[in-house]
Amino acid sequence: MKVQVLYKVFYNYFLSMKEKKIKVAIVYNEAHPEFYKTPESTEKVGDFKEYFEVENLTPMEEYEMMAKKLSKVGLDAYTLNIMDNFQIIIDEINKNRPDVIFNFVEIYKEIARYEMNIVGLYELLGIPYTGATPLALANCQSKALTKRILREYGIGTPRFKVFRKKAKAYKSHLKYPVIVKPAYEDASVGIENESIVRNETELKDRIEYIFQYFNQPALCEEFIDGRELNVAVLGDKKPKVLPISEIDFKKMPDHLYNIVSYQAKWDPLHESYHKTIPICPAKLPKRVEEKAKQMALSAFKVMGVRDYSRVDMRLSKDNKLYVLEVNPNPDLTEGAGFMRSAATSGLSYAAALKKIVMFAYERGKRNRK
Repeated sequence: MKVQVLYKVFYNYFLSMKEKKIKVAIVYNEAHPEFYKTPESTEKVGDFKEYFEVENLTPMEEYEMMAKKLSKVGLDAYTLNIMDNFQIIIDEINKNRPDVIFNFVEIYKEIARYEMNIVGLYELLGIPYTGATPLALANCQSKALTKRILREYGIGTPRFKVFRKKAKAYKSHLKYPVIVKPAYEDASVGIENESIVRNETELKDRIEYIFQYFNQPALCEEFIDGRELNVAVLGDKKPKVLPISEIDFKKMPDHLYNIVSYQAKWDPLHESYHKTIPICPAKLPKRVEEKAKQMALSAFKVMGVRDYSRVDMRLSKDNKLYVLEVNPNPDLTEGAGFMRSAATSGLSYAAALKKIVMFAYERGKRNRK
């Protein structure tokens, strides 16, 4: 009897060792990887003390690092750069079909709105993938549409107006100051210190700047002076809100507005990059914290995003919450943004990445039934 039991134990162990690892293709799009190189010198702009140490990883190196992290938690992960050619995806699936695509394609042929088309291709090919669906990406890509949907569901967002073509004057009932943004960009593209305007002359100049340089409508919304909160949501069928992160503007100099501009997010040589300091968890009154979490979860659901998202909010000086944007598939750089909240919740970087992969994998299994 004991021999039979031991045989069964070893047999089950042998089977478990023989189980095929889940194959994960980390798919991204860098059309010109040769343009990336470590700068020979880094000369900051302006006289300020650096708060963050500047890292010089290329996007390709970051994706390779993700693959190594996923491999350490039991997945068979590798990277695939489609280089502005969707045929690369089709060829890869024909010869080396992955179980899951970890989707990092945010732009195609230099057009951000094509992001949803690449995801549509995954669906046509029948491959489970991480993150938002084509419809959710399309809806969230339009800042104005997002705000209209949020309002329809009673979720607070700043008052706004969209201007679509050049005019002699741009009339609105918005209260100054107003922030002017490109209507269809993400990752703070087009948001700079000059985006905050305080009168009709400045409004006209900035709207026409958007028309000229971004060739798209200009979204103008009332600027909410207050605290900026990043509320991360993780999950598929049962999403949950992670600890709230705040961007602390206390060290921001007087000549810069308290906003997370493009330079604050992506330019380590710019002063605002070092003066927008994250705090996680944010110190908030309990009532405000619970309200922010409830609003983020509601926004996550009504916008149809899944797996992981970051909802950016403003908390006004009179403690009113306003959703600025719902970000599907936000940046997953270790130690930043979404992953800062994941780490505060107790998840390691590799564990958080694996969870996102497994949401897609399990969804794929359900869809095949």
